[in-house]
Amino acid sequence: MRVNTDVLLIRIIFTAILIAAGYFLRPVSHDARLSVGAAGALALAIIFFETRVRRASLKTLIGAAMGSILGIVGATLIGFLITVQGALPPDVRASVTLALLLLMAYVGLMVGAAKGEFLDLSALGGFVRERSSRNMKILDTSVIIDGRIADIVETGFLEGVLVIPNFILRELQQIADSPDAHKRNRGRRGLDILQRLQTKHGITVQFSEVDFPELRDVDQKLIELAKQLGAKIVTNDFNLNKVAQLRGVEVLNINELANALKPVVLPGETMRVFILKEGKEANQGVAYLDDGTMVVVDNARKMIGKTIEATVTSVLQTTAGKMIFGRYVEDARSTRGSRSSHVAEES
Repeated sequence: MRVNTDVLLIRIIFTAILIAAGYFLRPVSHDARLSVGAAGALALAIIFFETRVRRASLKTLIGAAMGSILGIVGATLIGFLITVQGALPPDVRASVTLALLLLMAYVGLMVGAAKGEFLDLSALGGFVRERSSRNMKILDTSVIIDGRIADIVETGFLEGVLVIPNFILRELQQIADSPDAHKRNRGRRGLDILQRLQTKHGITVQFSEVDFPELRDVDQKLIELAKQLGAKIVTNDFNLNKVAQLRGVEVLNINELANALKPVVLPGETMRVFILKEGKEANQGVAYLDDGTMVVVDNARKMIGKTIEATVTSVLQTTAGKMIFGRYVEDARSTRGSRSSHVAEES
């Protein structure tokens, strides 16, 4: 929010200086009102141009600059040829040269900006290294509310600059002000997570005021911002993950990270689990590991509320996570007990 206030203050001061200059200098027909109006309109036009430039990517800016320079050079050469020939009166030559200069500069600017995305910036190693060294990651609303991002930052596995767009911050504030108690608690938790992230060492939290008013969907705004900054999106939203990948934006999915860190089990291994409830199929019991992985155990329905040893039969990886299937063999210890009692009777 401080960034927004500073930028707004600078724009107000700039506009006031231009209006004051127009009032005292009176460049338009020595009329104070016309001069002030012209200065105000010029200030608004410059501020509008500045806001559009701030949203442009580095490739677009370089392409626009190169295109406008080439246009000016071309217009200068053509104007020189017109001057040398002397076929036109001086006043007409000046007007034609000026119009040609503006036309060529504008056309070069627009064409260069449109084709700038095709530039390869690998030759500009300084720009590429600077951007990669910042290592920007944009946080989605869902991953902020989820809260695990703060724990990951604490471990040191996530570093660089965490970018929080203002439209994400506004969405969090709207959720925190929701009349629904559940949504309100989730929104307030997200704001608490942001405050927690700001206190972490080794990580920089940066708020971005870049917005895309022509886009109404927050996910689309995130993708466009990531493309503009060359950043990655951190989320646990499945749909955003897929759409961003289709648009060529790299995504760090917290759910995929959690699944990757779950313990690996192989068929034939034995694991101790607590049977919590019955399964969907007959004679099944359901248990959960500490990380939330579901374990479905055949022949364990009667062992609900007990800890048993189950033999893993298969592992199923789904988009929602990992499921482990096992079988309870009844009961290796009782078999060993009956054998020992039988030996005792024989002796």
